[in-house]
Amino acid sequence: MHNRKTLANKFLCRVKWQNGERTHLAGDASNRRYERIRKKNECAVFMDAPPPLEDVSAFITIANLLRGLGLSAPNIFEADTTAGFLLIEDFGDATYTERLLAGSDEVELYKLATNVLIHLHRTYQNDGTVPAYDNDLLVQETQLCVDWYMPAVLGIDTPDLEKAAFFDAWRTSLKRAREVPSSIVLRDFHVDNLMYLKNKTGIAACGLLDFQDAVTGPVSYDLVSLLEDARRDVPANISRQMLSQYLSAFPTLNPDKFASSYAILGAQRCTKILGIFTRLDRRDGKPQYLKHIARVWRWLESDLRHPALTPVRTWFDDYFPKKYRITPASVTRE
Repeated sequence: MHNRKTLANKFLCRVKWQNGERTHLAGDASNRRYERIRKKNECAVFMDAPPPLEDVSAFITIANLLRGLGLSAPNIFEADTTAGFLLIEDFGDATYTERLLAGSDEVELYKLATNVLIHLHRTYQNDGTVPAYDNDLLVQETQLCVDWYMPAVLGIDTPDLEKAAFFDAWRTSLKRAREVPSSIVLRDFHVDNLMYLKNKTGIAACGLLDFQDAVTGPVSYDLVSLLEDARRDVPANISRQMLSQYLSAFPTLNPDKFASSYAILGAQRCTKILGIFTRLDRRDGKPQYLKHIARVWRWLESDLRHPALTPVRTWFDDYFPKKYRITPASVTRE
């Protein structure tokens, strides 16, 4: 860590921000660390993303892509891609989460975020730069659930035969998730990663963060990430309104196929998150995410009722029935 601090100070000296007032910013579930730096009338955010755990090159690529489409991603002021340091535009403190807690109009914020996705899906052209979100990767992500969450609840490793059946069920259901168009998927499109930029108008008023893991996949993914938020309860009437707003923007999109894809990818995302939140507690010493497990199960069980998920629902009923669907005890001392 000492060496990391030395490297960071050298970077800030090189870009002439070493004398600014530095304030630690709240971290997230990643390995990245953030500081706000003020000097005279200027302000920027310093991102420390230690390689090989993180890759700031991907952040730069996607930020440039999003800004090129007229969306608000932070400008990159300075970069050291080898060391994993960036100095980027400061969007302030008005995350969607903060604005919602402060009483801002919930519907208007979700409308704005949905319009961002509509614009993104209308304008993005896949040139091969962004990697594919293929079914192998989607199935691989579900492994986090059987490798971390289920053993944490049951006290035993998931048997290989059960894992094999689990992956087969997902491969079967995921085929129908692709019966909708593809576009760029920002992957963690939810209120903690969205900013309200009061000095901007239209879709530019929605600032975008945490998009470095973007992939190309079904257009349904980011909308279900927004509306089946692992960290907050999104009212059903707002979800219905946003789904209607999105589908109205794409009149040739088959609503039934979109609903299937939405449910499948919502279930996939929830299944992955069960494993991620458990791993954050056990491996990374971040138990605060376990409090969301009950909500994640509510979203997941709702999605599993869709007929397209019959193979996955059957697996859960056979191998992980309702009595086990609990929050595992933390092993981390807070």
